[in-house]
This record gives sequence, C-alpha cells and structure tokens, in this order.
Amino acid sequence: MSAEDRQSRLAREHRERQAKRAEQTSTSKRNAVIGTVAALVVAGGLVAGVTLLGGDDDQGKPVAATSSPSPSNTPAVTPSITTSAAPAGTRCSYRKDTSGSPMKYVGMPPKKPDMELKTMKITTNHGDVTIALATPQAPCTVNSFAFLAKKNFFDGIKCHRLATPENSGVGLLQCGDPQAKADGKNPTDGQGSAGYVYDNENMEGAAYPKGVVAVAQAPDSVNQNGSQFWISLADDTNQVEKAYTPFGVVTEGMDVLEKIYTGGWIQNPDDITGDGGSTAPKLPVIIKDVKLS
Repeated sequence: MSAEDRQSRLAREHRERQAKRAEQTSTSKRNAVIGTVAALVVAGGLVAGVTLLGGDDDQGKPVAATSSPSPSNTPAVTPSITTSAAPAGTRCSYRKDTSGSPMKYVGMPPKKPDMELKTMKITTNHGDVTIALATPQAPCTVNSFAFLAKKNFFDGIKCHRLATPENSGVGLLQCGDPQAKADGKNPTDGQGSAGYVYDNENMEGAAYPKGVVAVAQAPDSVNQNGSQFWISLADDTNQVEKAYTPFGVVTEGMDVLEKIYTGGWIQNPDDITGDGGSTAPKLPVIIKDVKLS
C-alpha cells in the first residue's frame, strides 16, 4: 500500500469514526446519559469515546483536581498487576510489522527474556519516572522494552498524546512513537513503531488505575504490541476495555507526571487517525533515556 493510499484510508476511517461518535453522542443525550460510550484504540493509541462536557473554550484547560494524579512514591497497585505468571522457560516471539506504519527499525529482541529485570527508569526533560516491572507476568513485553532501551531507541522521542477525562474520558500520557512531533500539527503522530509486533500478555484481571503502565495497540488490533506505551494518570482510565498489556506501575515520579498532566493539551484538528496524536501535552515531554535493571 502506497503512502498516499494509506493516508486516504486513514482519513476515510477517521470520518467514519466521527460520524459514529456523533450518532452515539446524540443517542446518549436523548437518554440523558453522560459518560463513556465506547473504548477505542486508535493508531497505536488509546482513547475512550465519551459524551464531552463543554465546548471549544474548554480545550487545553487542566483537568479537575479530582482527576489528576497525586504525587506519590507508592505504587497505585501491586507491581505484578495480575496474579498469573508466565510459564517457566517462556520464549518470546516477535514478528515484522506489516501495517505500513512509519518505523524506526533497530532489530528484533532476543527470544529469551531476562527474568531478573525489576525496574524501568525513564529520564525526561521534566525529571525521572521510575516503574516497577511485572516481569514474571509480562516477560516478553519487558524484554522488548529492555532491547529497545539498549539500542537507545527511545532517546529523543517526544510523548505525543496527553489524554484527560475532559478530552478523552480517560487520563494518560502516551509515548514511544519515534516519528512523533507532538506539536499539535503533525497528522501522523501516534502511528510510528519499532518495526515489529508481539502478542498480549498479563491480561487475566488486567486493570489500569492511576500509575499503571501498559502497551498501546493500533485500531481494532489484538496481539499487535509495539514500542508505544501509556501511563495511566487517572483512575478514570480503568474503565477502558481490558485489552492492553499492563507491564508496570509507577513508584517514583508521579509529581513529574502531575506537572505534565495539569499543564493542559494542544488540540490537533489535522490528526487523520482520529485521536492517536490529537492532544499533545502543552508542556513538551522529551524522553532523554530509558534504562531497565
């Protein structure tokens, strides 16, 4: 599929989603229902379709205090997130991403995961965020992030999406698109990948309250995990479909995330995918380094 054909298809799908959302919103208003109507993954991103409160004047304003994270060095939930560990001797399988998405290919991760990894530290231009890893439950996910970190894949990447209960019905910061500009103008933010995909893990009893870190997937996809990830910044995020691999919990740096979260967002009206990169954080977030240990 050529780049032009892909852009045309994405634009058409965006229009179809807009029409569907308009119909859902109309139905919700008739029934006096205000809340979530659907959970969608869009172009490697996560977004919850909701009946939005307020109009254009509300765009970019900080979310209410009740929805924002509180600075804390305590995990939101236990680091394992779920109770089912992967079988002993697990071997990982990674395959080429054939979606046509823009990519930064640095190779394929090894098949044998390092089961000793416990922590992922993300250094940003605003400070450090430390994550307790659920390695026994999501070894191949952790293995992928460890491989990309060693290849310096994440260095210089901009976090392209800030979702809040006001603009999306959920609260999260999404990163990992190597092509993202996060400027509120680039129409393809949220589509980039590392050139390979892998299957879901750790799905039994999956939950996404504040502090949980999960892998993003493309629209209507299953077992298409890649380099993009999101950090839940509000308990509202737990309402989404349990379809995203949780692989860690923030233990330090929630104050860094709160600063970004309450800083507001930039609306991107030209996002052809519908929401993948449509709300970049007003405070630019640049990943300087990622280390797993």
